[in-house]
Amino acid sequence: MVDLKQALAAAQSFRAAAQTALAGRLATKHIDADQRAAHGFAWIATSVAALEAVLAWVEAGNGANPLDALVARLAFAETIGQLAGGLPMGQNELLRPADLGIAPAGRALADACAGLLDTDMTAARAELVAALAQGHWPSETLHDAELDAIRDQFRRFTDAEIVPHAHKWHLANDLIPDATVQAMAELGTFGVCIPTAFGGLGLNKLVMCIVTEELSRGWIGTGSLGTRSEIAGELIVLGGTPEQKNTLLPKIASGEILPTAVFTEPDTGSDLGSLQTRAQRDASGDWLIYGAKTWITHASRSDLMTLLARTLPDEKGYAGLSMLLVPKPRGTADDAFPAEGMTGSEIHVLGYRGMREYTLQFDSMRAPADALLGGEEGQGFKQLMRTFEGARIQTAARAVGVARRALELGLDYALNRKQFGKAIINFPRVSDKLAAELVDLITARELTYAAARAKDSGKRCDIEAGMAKLLAARVAWANADASLQIHGGNGYALEYEISRVLCDARILNIFEGAAEIQAQVIARGLVSGRN
Repeated sequence: MVDLKQALAAAQSFRAAAQTALAGRLATKHIDADQRAAHGFAWIATSVAALEAVLAWVEAGNGANPLDALVARLAFAETIGQLAGGLPMGQNELLRPADLGIAPAGRALADACAGLLDTDMTAARAELVAALAQGHWPSETLHDAELDAIRDQFRRFTDAEIVPHAHKWHLANDLIPDATVQAMAELGTFGVCIPTAFGGLGLNKLVMCIVTEELSRGWIGTGSLGTRSEIAGELIVLGGTPEQKNTLLPKIASGEILPTAVFTEPDTGSDLGSLQTRAQRDASGDWLIYGAKTWITHASRSDLMTLLARTLPDEKGYAGLSMLLVPKPRGTADDAFPAEGMTGSEIHVLGYRGMREYTLQFDSMRAPADALLGGEEGQGFKQLMRTFEGARIQTAARAVGVARRALELGLDYALNRKQFGKAIINFPRVSDKLAAELVDLITARELTYAAARAKDSGKRCDIEAGMAKLLAARVAWANADASLQIHGGNGYALEYEISRVLCDARILNIFEGAAEIQAQVIARGLVSGRN
Protein backbone atom coordinates (compact mmCIF):
# COMPACT_ATOMS: atom_id res chain seq x y z
CA MET A 1 0.00 0.00 0.00
CA VAL A 2 3.08 2.29 -0.17
CA ASP A 3 1.92 3.80 -3.46
CA LEU A 4 -1.44 4.71 -1.95
CA LYS A 5 0.25 6.38 1.01
CA GLN A 6 2.30 8.45 -1.40
CA ALA A 7 -0.81 9.25 -3.43
CA LEU A 8 -2.62 10.32 -0.27
CA ALA A 9 0.25 12.61 0.70
CA ALA A 10 0.07 14.23 -2.75
CA ALA A 11 -3.70 14.65 -2.42
CA GLN A 12 -3.27 16.22 1.02
CA SER A 13 -0.78 18.69 -0.44
CA PHE A 14 -3.28 19.55 -3.15
CA ARG A 15 -5.95 20.11 -0.49
CA ALA A 16 -3.59 22.43 1.39
CA ALA A 17 -2.97 24.44 -1.78
CA ALA A 18 -6.71 24.73 -2.34
CA GLN A 19 -7.30 25.87 1.23
CA THR A 20 -4.59 28.52 0.99
CA ALA A 21 -6.02 29.76 -2.30
CA LEU A 22 -9.55 29.98 -0.91
CA ALA A 23 -8.39 31.79 2.23
CA GLY A 24 -6.71 34.38 0.03
CA ARG A 25 -9.85 34.89 -2.03
CA LEU A 26 -12.06 35.21 1.04
CA ALA A 27 -9.75 37.82 2.53
CA THR A 28 -11.24 40.32 0.09
CA LYS A 29 -14.78 39.01 -0.45
CA HIS A 30 -17.61 37.33 1.44
CA ILE A 31 -17.96 33.57 1.09
CA ASP A 32 -21.42 33.99 -0.51
CA ALA A 33 -19.85 36.02 -3.31
CA ASP A 34 -17.41 33.22 -4.11
CA GLN A 35 -19.53 30.15 -3.54
CA ARG A 36 -18.20 28.19 -6.48
CA ALA A 37 -14.66 28.36 -5.16
CA ALA A 38 -15.72 27.79 -1.55
CA HIS A 39 -17.95 24.85 -2.30
CA GLY A 40 -15.40 23.44 -4.70
CA PHE A 41 -12.82 23.49 -1.93
CA ALA A 42 -15.35 21.71 0.32
CA TRP A 43 -15.62 18.95 -2.25
CA ILE A 44 -11.82 18.74 -2.49
CA ALA A 45 -11.52 18.45 1.29
CA THR A 46 -14.29 15.86 1.41
CA SER A 47 -12.68 13.78 -1.33
CA VAL A 48 -9.32 13.75 0.41
CA ALA A 49 -10.95 12.89 3.76
CA ALA A 50 -12.66 9.98 2.00
CA LEU A 51 -9.31 8.72 0.73
CA GLU A 52 -7.93 8.93 4.27
CA ALA A 53 -10.86 6.84 5.51
CA VAL A 54 -10.46 4.26 2.74
CA LEU A 55 -6.74 3.86 3.39
CA ALA A 56 -7.40 3.42 7.13
CA TRP A 57 -10.02 0.76 6.30
CA VAL A 58 -7.81 -1.26 4.00
CA GLU A 59 -4.86 -1.09 6.39
CA ALA A 60 -7.06 -2.26 9.27
CA GLY A 61 -7.97 -5.33 7.22
CA ASN A 62 -4.29 -6.23 6.97
CA GLY A 63 -4.76 -8.06 3.67
CA ALA A 64 -7.31 -10.57 4.96
CA ASN A 65 -9.62 -9.85 2.01
CA PRO A 66 -7.83 -9.27 -1.31
CA LEU A 67 -10.83 -7.35 -2.63
CA ASP A 68 -10.14 -4.54 -0.17
CA ALA A 69 -6.88 -3.53 -1.83
CA LEU A 70 -8.58 -3.66 -5.21
CA VAL A 71 -11.36 -1.33 -4.03
CA ALA A 72 -8.84 1.06 -2.48
CA ARG A 73 -6.77 1.24 -5.65
CA LEU A 74 -9.82 2.00 -7.77
CA ALA A 75 -11.05 4.58 -5.25
CA PHE A 76 -7.71 6.38 -5.28
CA ALA A 77 -7.37 6.32 -9.06
CA GLU A 78 -10.84 7.72 -9.66
CA THR A 79 -10.79 10.32 -6.88
CA ILE A 80 -7.34 11.66 -7.69
CA GLY A 81 -8.24 11.74 -11.37
CA GLN A 82 -11.22 13.91 -10.47
CA LEU A 83 -9.21 16.16 -8.17
CA ALA A 84 -6.64 16.81 -10.87
CA GLY A 85 -9.00 16.99 -13.82
CA GLY A 86 -12.57 17.80 -12.85
CA LEU A 87 -14.39 17.14 -9.58
CA PRO A 88 -18.20 16.82 -9.79
CA MET A 89 -20.07 19.12 -7.39
CA GLY A 90 -23.39 18.25 -9.02
CA GLN A 91 -24.84 16.67 -12.12
CA ASN A 92 -23.70 19.58 -14.31
CA GLU A 93 -21.06 21.33 -12.19
CA LEU A 94 -17.39 20.38 -12.42
CA LEU A 95 -14.68 22.06 -10.39
CA ARG A 96 -11.29 22.25 -12.05
CA PRO A 97 -8.08 23.34 -10.30
CA ALA A 98 -8.02 26.51 -12.41
CA ASP A 99 -11.32 27.58 -10.84
CA LEU A 100 -9.43 28.05 -7.57
CA GLY A 101 -6.33 29.41 -9.24
CA ILE A 102 -4.34 26.28 -8.44
CA ALA A 103 -3.79 24.78 -11.88
CA PRO A 104 -0.08 24.17 -11.12
CA ALA A 105 -1.06 22.23 -7.99
CA GLY A 106 -3.40 20.12 -10.10
CA ARG A 107 -0.59 19.29 -12.51
CA ALA A 108 1.71 18.49 -9.60
CA LEU A 109 -0.89 16.11 -8.19
CA ALA A 110 -1.26 14.35 -11.53
CA ASP A 111 2.52 14.07 -11.89
CA ALA A 112 2.96 12.69 -8.38
CA CYS A 113 0.28 10.07 -9.02
CA ALA A 114 1.16 9.29 -12.62
CA GLY A 115 1.80 5.63 -11.88
CA LEU A 116 -1.75 5.34 -10.56
CA LEU A 117 -3.48 7.53 -13.11
CA ASP A 118 -1.71 6.08 -16.14
CA THR A 119 -2.71 2.50 -15.32
CA ASP A 120 -5.57 0.93 -17.26
CA MET A 121 -8.04 -0.18 -14.58
CA THR A 122 -10.25 -2.25 -16.91
CA ALA A 123 -9.00 -5.58 -15.60
CA ALA A 124 -9.30 -4.42 -11.98
CA ARG A 125 -12.92 -3.45 -12.44
CA ALA A 126 -13.69 -6.74 -14.16
CA GLU A 127 -12.01 -8.69 -11.36
CA LEU A 128 -14.05 -6.84 -8.75
CA VAL A 129 -17.37 -7.51 -10.46
CA ALA A 130 -16.50 -11.16 -11.09
CA ALA A 131 -16.00 -11.53 -7.34
CA LEU A 132 -19.36 -9.87 -6.67
CA ALA A 133 -21.03 -12.22 -9.12
CA GLN A 134 -19.69 -15.14 -7.09
CA GLY A 135 -21.03 -13.69 -3.84
CA HIS A 136 -17.76 -12.25 -2.55
CA TRP A 137 -17.79 -8.73 -1.07
CA PRO A 138 -15.12 -6.46 0.37
CA SER A 139 -14.70 -6.43 4.15
CA GLU A 140 -17.33 -4.82 6.32
CA THR A 141 -16.13 -6.03 9.70
CA LEU A 142 -15.56 -3.35 12.29
CA HIS A 143 -13.02 -5.57 14.05
CA ASP A 144 -15.31 -5.79 17.06
CA ALA A 145 -17.40 -8.91 17.65
CA GLU A 146 -20.23 -6.98 19.31
CA LEU A 147 -20.51 -4.45 16.48
CA ASP A 148 -20.42 -7.19 13.85
CA ALA A 149 -23.13 -9.08 15.74
CA ILE A 150 -25.33 -5.99 15.80
CA ARG A 151 -24.96 -5.59 12.04
CA ASP A 152 -25.80 -9.26 11.52
CA GLN A 153 -28.88 -9.00 13.72
CA PHE A 154 -30.28 -5.97 11.91
CA ARG A 155 -29.36 -7.38 8.49
CA ARG A 156 -31.29 -10.58 9.19
CA PHE A 157 -34.25 -8.56 10.47
CA THR A 158 -34.20 -6.32 7.41
CA ASP A 159 -33.99 -9.24 4.99
CA ALA A 160 -36.87 -11.04 6.70
CA GLU A 161 -39.21 -8.23 7.72
CA ILE A 162 -38.58 -5.24 5.44
CA VAL A 163 -37.10 -6.17 2.07
CA PRO A 164 -40.00 -8.49 1.05
CA HIS A 165 -42.63 -5.84 1.80
CA ALA A 166 -41.08 -2.41 1.33
CA HIS A 167 -41.95 -1.92 -2.33
CA LYS A 168 -45.57 -2.86 -1.75
CA TRP A 169 -45.75 -0.40 1.15
CA HIS A 170 -44.18 2.28 -1.01
CA LEU A 171 -46.58 1.82 -3.93
CA ALA A 172 -49.60 1.94 -1.62
CA ASN A 173 -48.18 4.95 0.28
CA ASP A 174 -48.75 2.97 3.45
CA LEU A 175 -47.33 3.89 6.81
CA ILE A 176 -44.75 1.49 8.16
CA PRO A 177 -47.00 -1.14 9.79
CA ASP A 178 -47.39 -0.89 13.54
CA ALA A 179 -46.18 -4.47 13.91
CA THR A 180 -42.94 -3.58 12.12
CA VAL A 181 -42.49 -0.49 14.29
CA GLN A 182 -42.99 -2.64 17.38
CA ALA A 183 -40.48 -5.21 16.15
CA MET A 184 -37.96 -2.43 15.52
CA ALA A 185 -38.58 -1.13 19.03
CA GLU A 186 -37.95 -4.58 20.50
CA LEU A 187 -34.57 -4.62 18.75
CA GLY A 188 -33.70 -1.35 20.48
CA THR A 189 -33.83 0.80 17.34
CA PHE A 190 -35.26 3.87 19.07
CA GLY A 191 -32.95 3.86 22.06
CA VAL A 192 -29.55 3.10 20.56
CA CYS A 193 -27.87 6.23 21.95
CA ILE A 194 -30.18 6.88 24.92
CA PRO A 195 -28.34 6.10 28.19
CA THR A 196 -29.16 2.83 29.92
CA ALA A 197 -30.29 4.78 32.99
CA PHE A 198 -33.25 5.94 30.90
CA GLY A 199 -34.06 2.62 29.25
CA GLY A 200 -31.88 2.93 26.17
CA LEU A 201 -29.00 0.81 24.94
CA GLY A 202 -26.40 3.44 25.82
CA LEU A 203 -24.39 2.77 22.66
CA ASN A 204 -22.52 5.17 20.42
CA LYS A 205 -22.97 6.88 17.07
CA LEU A 206 -21.05 4.19 15.23
CA VAL A 207 -23.67 1.66 16.32
CA MET A 208 -26.35 4.12 15.27
CA CYS A 209 -24.77 4.16 11.81
CA ILE A 210 -24.79 0.37 11.55
CA VAL A 211 -28.44 0.13 12.61
CA THR A 212 -29.55 2.95 10.32
CA GLU A 213 -27.56 1.63 7.36
CA GLU A 214 -29.05 -1.84 7.57
CA LEU A 215 -32.63 -0.66 8.04
CA SER A 216 -32.27 1.86 5.21
CA ARG A 217 -30.94 -0.88 2.96
CA GLY A 218 -34.38 -2.43 3.28
CA TRP A 219 -36.29 0.82 2.98
CA ILE A 220 -35.27 4.37 3.72
CA GLY A 221 -38.54 4.83 5.63
CA THR A 222 -37.61 2.26 8.26
CA GLY A 223 -34.08 3.57 8.47
CA SER A 224 -35.38 7.10 8.89
CA LEU A 225 -37.97 6.33 11.52
CA GLY A 226 -35.24 6.14 14.12
CA THR A 227 -33.92 9.56 13.15
CA ARG A 228 -36.81 11.29 14.88
CA SER A 229 -36.14 9.36 18.09
CA GLU A 230 -32.42 10.07 17.76
CA ILE A 231 -33.01 13.83 17.45
CA ALA A 232 -35.57 13.98 20.26
CA GLY A 233 -33.50 11.74 22.49
CA GLU A 234 -30.35 13.79 22.01
CA LEU A 235 -32.21 17.05 22.58
CA ILE A 236 -33.55 15.77 25.89
CA VAL A 237 -30.36 14.02 27.02
CA LEU A 238 -28.28 17.15 26.41
CA GLY A 239 -30.75 19.85 27.37
CA GLY A 240 -33.72 18.42 29.22
CA THR A 241 -34.67 18.90 32.85
CA PRO A 242 -34.36 15.85 35.13
CA GLU A 243 -38.14 15.45 34.99
CA GLN A 244 -38.18 15.62 31.18
CA LYS A 245 -35.44 13.00 31.01
CA ASN A 246 -37.07 10.65 33.49
CA THR A 247 -40.52 11.00 31.93
CA LEU A 248 -39.82 11.01 28.19
CA LEU A 249 -36.58 9.16 27.48
CA PRO A 250 -37.73 5.68 28.60
CA LYS A 251 -40.85 5.98 26.48
CA ILE A 252 -38.89 7.16 23.44
CA ALA A 253 -36.40 4.31 23.86
CA SER A 254 -39.17 1.71 24.09
CA GLY A 255 -41.09 3.09 21.10
CA GLU A 256 -44.10 3.97 23.26
CA ILE A 257 -43.56 7.59 22.22
CA LEU A 258 -42.81 8.26 18.54
CA PRO A 259 -41.45 11.80 18.19
CA THR A 260 -41.42 14.11 15.19
CA ALA A 261 -39.14 17.08 14.48
CA VAL A 262 -41.08 20.29 13.78
CA PHE A 263 -38.58 22.90 12.64
CA THR A 264 -38.97 23.94 8.98
CA GLU A 265 -41.37 26.68 7.85
CA PRO A 266 -42.78 27.39 4.38
CA ASP A 267 -40.68 30.47 3.62
CA THR A 268 -37.52 29.87 5.63
CA GLY A 269 -35.94 26.58 4.52
CA SER A 270 -32.44 26.47 6.03
CA ASP A 271 -32.73 30.02 7.40
CA LEU A 272 -33.91 29.02 10.86
CA GLY A 273 -33.18 32.47 12.25
CA SER A 274 -36.19 33.76 10.31
CA LEU A 275 -38.73 31.37 11.88
CA GLN A 276 -42.08 33.00 12.59
CA THR A 277 -44.04 30.29 14.45
CA ARG A 278 -44.56 31.70 17.93
CA ALA A 279 -45.47 30.39 21.34
CA GLN A 280 -46.68 32.49 24.25
CA ARG A 281 -47.84 31.75 27.75
CA ASP A 282 -51.45 32.27 28.77
CA ALA A 283 -52.75 33.15 32.21
CA SER A 284 -52.45 29.52 33.38
CA GLY A 285 -48.79 29.33 32.40
CA ASP A 286 -49.43 26.95 29.50
CA TRP A 287 -48.06 27.66 26.04
CA LEU A 288 -50.23 28.62 23.08
CA ILE A 289 -48.70 27.97 19.66
CA TYR A 290 -49.46 29.90 16.46
CA GLY A 291 -47.99 29.56 12.98
CA ALA A 292 -47.22 27.08 10.21
CA LYS A 293 -44.61 24.38 9.63
CA THR A 294 -43.86 22.31 6.56
CA TRP A 295 -42.04 19.12 5.55
CA ILE A 296 -42.85 17.54 8.89
CA THR A 297 -42.16 13.82 8.67
CA HIS A 298 -44.39 11.34 10.50
CA ALA A 299 -46.45 14.17 11.95
CA SER A 300 -49.76 12.33 12.16
CA ARG A 301 -48.74 9.09 13.89
CA SER A 302 -46.31 10.77 16.28
CA ASP A 303 -46.95 11.39 19.97
CA LEU A 304 -44.46 14.17 20.69
CA MET A 305 -43.31 17.19 18.71
CA THR A 306 -39.90 18.76 19.24
CA LEU A 307 -41.05 22.17 18.05
CA LEU A 308 -38.87 25.21 17.43
CA ALA A 309 -40.81 28.42 18.01
CA ARG A 310 -40.24 32.09 18.74
CA THR A 311 -41.05 32.76 22.40
CA LEU A 312 -39.09 36.00 22.77
CA PRO A 313 -40.59 38.26 20.08
CA ASP A 314 -38.37 41.20 20.94
CA GLU A 315 -35.19 39.20 20.31
CA LYS A 316 -33.90 39.12 16.76
CA GLY A 317 -32.94 35.99 14.86
CA TYR A 318 -31.86 32.88 16.71
CA ALA A 319 -31.90 34.55 20.12
CA GLY A 320 -35.71 34.55 20.24
CA LEU A 321 -36.10 30.82 19.54
CA SER A 322 -36.99 28.17 22.10
CA MET A 323 -37.50 24.40 21.86
CA LEU A 324 -40.80 23.00 23.09
CA LEU A 325 -41.64 19.38 23.80
CA VAL A 326 -45.27 19.30 22.71
CA PRO A 327 -47.36 16.17 23.34
CA LYS A 328 -50.12 15.31 20.87
CA PRO A 329 -52.53 12.45 20.30
CA ARG A 330 -51.74 10.03 17.50
CA GLY A 331 -53.72 10.53 14.36
CA THR A 332 -55.87 7.89 12.74
CA ALA A 333 -56.91 7.13 9.18
CA ASP A 334 -60.15 9.02 9.80
CA ASP A 335 -58.66 11.92 11.74
CA ALA A 336 -54.99 12.59 11.05
CA PHE A 337 -54.73 15.48 13.51
CA PRO A 338 -57.18 15.16 16.41
CA ALA A 339 -55.38 17.71 18.59
CA GLU A 340 -57.30 20.91 19.22
CA GLY A 341 -55.66 23.93 17.61
CA MET A 342 -53.66 21.85 15.11
CA THR A 343 -54.48 20.94 11.52
CA GLY A 344 -52.44 19.43 8.73
CA SER A 345 -52.41 18.34 5.12
CA GLU A 346 -50.27 15.69 3.45
CA ILE A 347 -47.53 16.60 0.97
CA HIS A 348 -47.48 13.92 -1.71
CA VAL A 349 -43.92 12.94 -2.55
CA LEU A 350 -41.99 10.84 -5.08
CA GLY A 351 -40.31 8.65 -2.49
CA TYR A 352 -39.25 8.63 1.16
CA ARG A 353 -42.60 7.18 2.11
CA GLY A 354 -43.70 5.13 5.09
CA MET A 355 -44.07 8.07 7.47
CA ARG A 356 -45.61 10.72 5.18
CA GLU A 357 -44.87 14.40 4.95
CA TYR A 358 -47.18 17.16 6.15
CA THR A 359 -47.75 20.87 6.29
CA LEU A 360 -49.03 21.85 9.75
CA GLN A 361 -50.98 24.84 11.00
CA PHE A 362 -51.21 25.91 14.63
CA ASP A 363 -53.92 28.17 15.98
CA SER A 364 -53.85 28.35 19.78
CA MET A 365 -52.60 24.78 20.16
CA ARG A 366 -51.93 24.26 23.83
CA ALA A 367 -48.73 22.81 25.32
CA PRO A 368 -48.13 22.28 29.04
CA ALA A 369 -46.24 24.82 31.10
CA ASP A 370 -43.27 22.46 31.48
CA ALA A 371 -42.93 21.89 27.72
CA LEU A 372 -39.94 24.26 27.44
CA LEU A 373 -36.82 22.12 26.89
CA GLY A 374 -34.54 22.53 29.89
CA GLY A 375 -36.84 25.24 31.23
CA GLU A 376 -34.82 27.83 29.29
CA GLU A 377 -36.12 30.33 26.76
CA GLY A 378 -33.97 31.59 23.91
CA GLN A 379 -31.83 28.44 23.79
CA GLY A 380 -33.73 26.57 21.08
CA PHE A 381 -31.33 27.10 18.22
CA LYS A 382 -28.28 26.28 20.33
CA GLN A 383 -30.00 23.14 21.61
CA LEU A 384 -30.88 22.10 18.06
CA MET A 385 -27.38 22.79 16.77
CA ARG A 386 -26.02 20.24 19.22
CA THR A 387 -28.03 17.55 17.43
CA PHE A 388 -27.05 18.49 13.87
CA GLU A 389 -23.84 16.49 13.90
CA GLY A 390 -25.55 13.26 14.91
CA ALA A 391 -28.48 13.81 12.57
CA ARG A 392 -26.22 14.43 9.58
CA ILE A 393 -24.06 11.41 10.35
CA GLN A 394 -27.21 9.33 10.60
CA THR A 395 -28.41 10.74 7.28
CA ALA A 396 -25.11 9.71 5.72
CA ALA A 397 -25.71 6.20 7.09
CA ARG A 398 -29.16 6.19 5.51
CA ALA A 399 -27.54 7.12 2.21
CA VAL A 400 -25.04 4.28 2.55
CA GLY A 401 -27.89 1.83 3.07
CA VAL A 402 -29.75 3.14 0.01
CA ALA A 403 -26.56 2.98 -2.05
CA ARG A 404 -26.01 -0.63 -1.01
CA ARG A 405 -29.55 -1.62 -1.96
CA ALA A 406 -29.15 0.05 -5.35
CA LEU A 407 -26.00 -2.00 -5.96
CA GLU A 408 -27.70 -5.21 -4.84
CA LEU A 409 -30.59 -4.63 -7.23
CA GLY A 410 -28.31 -3.71 -10.13
CA LEU A 411 -26.13 -6.75 -9.53
CA ASP A 412 -29.06 -9.14 -9.28
CA TYR A 413 -30.63 -7.79 -12.47
CA ALA A 414 -27.33 -7.92 -14.36
CA LEU A 415 -26.82 -11.55 -13.37
CA ASN A 416 -30.30 -12.66 -14.39
CA ARG A 417 -31.12 -10.51 -17.42
CA LYS A 418 -30.10 -12.23 -20.67
CA GLN A 419 -29.45 -10.31 -23.85
CA PHE A 420 -27.75 -11.51 -27.04
CA GLY A 421 -27.32 -14.94 -25.51
CA LYS A 422 -25.62 -14.03 -22.24
CA ALA A 423 -26.20 -12.31 -18.90
CA ILE A 424 -25.74 -8.56 -19.25
CA ILE A 425 -23.17 -8.51 -16.44
CA ASN A 426 -20.76 -9.77 -19.10
CA PHE A 427 -20.99 -6.49 -21.00
CA PRO A 428 -18.25 -4.07 -19.84
CA ARG A 429 -20.47 -0.99 -19.67
CA VAL A 430 -22.72 -2.86 -17.25
CA SER A 431 -19.94 -4.35 -15.13
CA ASP A 432 -18.12 -1.01 -15.03
CA LYS A 433 -21.19 0.59 -13.47
CA LEU A 434 -21.33 -2.09 -10.80
CA ALA A 435 -17.63 -1.72 -10.03
CA ALA A 436 -18.00 2.04 -9.64
CA GLU A 437 -21.05 1.57 -7.43
CA LEU A 438 -19.15 -0.75 -5.10
CA VAL A 439 -16.10 1.50 -4.87
CA ASP A 440 -18.24 4.57 -4.19
CA LEU A 441 -20.29 2.65 -1.61
CA ILE A 442 -17.19 1.64 0.37
CA THR A 443 -15.77 5.17 0.14
CA ALA A 444 -18.96 6.76 1.47
CA ARG A 445 -19.37 4.10 4.15
CA GLU A 446 -15.88 4.52 5.53
CA LEU A 447 -16.14 8.32 5.55
CA THR A 448 -19.43 8.00 7.44
CA TYR A 449 -17.89 5.65 10.00
CA ALA A 450 -14.97 8.05 10.40
CA ALA A 451 -17.41 10.86 11.18
CA ALA A 452 -19.20 8.67 13.71
CA ARG A 453 -15.93 7.81 15.41
CA ALA A 454 -15.04 11.50 15.57
CA LYS A 455 -18.38 12.19 17.22
CA ASP A 456 -17.88 9.33 19.67
CA SER A 457 -14.48 10.74 20.63
CA GLY A 458 -16.24 13.79 22.04
CA LYS A 459 -14.75 16.28 19.60
CA ARG A 460 -16.70 18.83 17.63
CA CYS A 461 -17.37 17.24 14.25
CA ASP A 462 -19.70 19.47 12.26
CA ILE A 463 -17.21 19.41 9.37
CA GLU A 464 -16.79 15.62 9.46
CA ALA A 465 -20.56 15.13 9.66
CA GLY A 466 -21.10 17.52 6.75
CA MET A 467 -18.50 15.72 4.65
CA ALA A 468 -20.08 12.34 5.31
CA LYS A 469 -23.53 13.53 4.34
CA LEU A 470 -22.26 15.46 1.32
CA LEU A 471 -20.49 12.46 -0.20
CA ALA A 472 -22.89 9.69 0.85
CA ALA A 473 -25.91 11.52 -0.57
CA ARG A 474 -24.18 11.88 -3.92
CA VAL A 475 -23.21 8.21 -3.91
CA ALA A 476 -26.74 7.07 -3.11
CA TRP A 477 -28.11 9.01 -6.07
CA ALA A 478 -25.33 7.91 -8.43
CA ASN A 479 -25.74 4.25 -7.48
CA ALA A 480 -29.51 4.36 -7.85
CA ASP A 481 -29.23 6.09 -11.22
CA ALA A 482 -26.63 3.62 -12.48
CA SER A 483 -28.61 0.59 -11.35
CA LEU A 484 -31.76 1.93 -12.94
CA GLN A 485 -29.78 2.31 -16.17
CA ILE A 486 -28.71 -1.32 -15.86
CA HIS A 487 -32.40 -2.25 -15.67
CA GLY A 488 -33.04 -0.36 -18.90
CA GLY A 489 -36.71 0.29 -19.61
CA ASN A 490 -37.77 -2.01 -16.80
CA GLY A 491 -36.12 0.29 -14.31
CA TYR A 492 -38.62 2.99 -15.24
CA ALA A 493 -41.55 0.72 -14.42
CA LEU A 494 -43.09 1.15 -10.98
CA GLU A 495 -43.21 -2.60 -10.45
CA TYR A 496 -39.41 -2.76 -10.21
CA GLU A 497 -37.89 -1.92 -6.85
CA ILE A 498 -35.11 0.18 -8.34
CA SER A 499 -37.69 2.81 -9.31
CA ARG A 500 -38.42 3.31 -5.61
CA VAL A 501 -34.76 3.36 -4.64
CA LEU A 502 -34.10 6.11 -7.19
CA CYS A 503 -36.89 8.25 -5.73
CA ASP A 504 -35.73 7.57 -2.19
CA ALA A 505 -32.13 8.45 -3.02
CA ARG A 506 -33.00 11.87 -4.39
CA ILE A 507 -34.14 13.34 -1.09
CA LEU A 508 -30.85 12.61 0.64
CA ASN A 509 -29.14 15.55 -1.06
CA ILE A 510 -31.79 17.91 0.29
CA PHE A 511 -32.92 17.20 3.84
CA GLU A 512 -30.84 17.66 7.02
CA GLY A 513 -29.12 20.47 5.14
CA ALA A 514 -28.90 20.52 1.37
CA ALA A 515 -25.59 19.71 -0.35
CA GLU A 516 -24.90 23.40 -0.83
CA ILE A 517 -25.42 24.04 2.88
CA GLN A 518 -23.04 21.19 3.78
CA ALA A 519 -20.41 22.58 1.42
CA GLN A 520 -20.79 26.04 2.95
CA VAL A 521 -20.34 24.64 6.47
CA ILE A 522 -17.27 22.65 5.46
CA ALA A 523 -15.56 25.49 3.61
CA ARG A 524 -16.26 28.11 6.25
CA GLY A 525 -15.19 25.82 9.07
CA LEU A 526 -11.90 24.79 7.50
CA VAL A 527 -10.89 28.22 6.26
CA SER A 528 -11.73 29.80 9.61
CA GLY A 529 -9.33 27.39 11.24
CA ARG A 530 -11.79 25.22 13.17
CA ASN A 531 -9.60 22.24 12.37
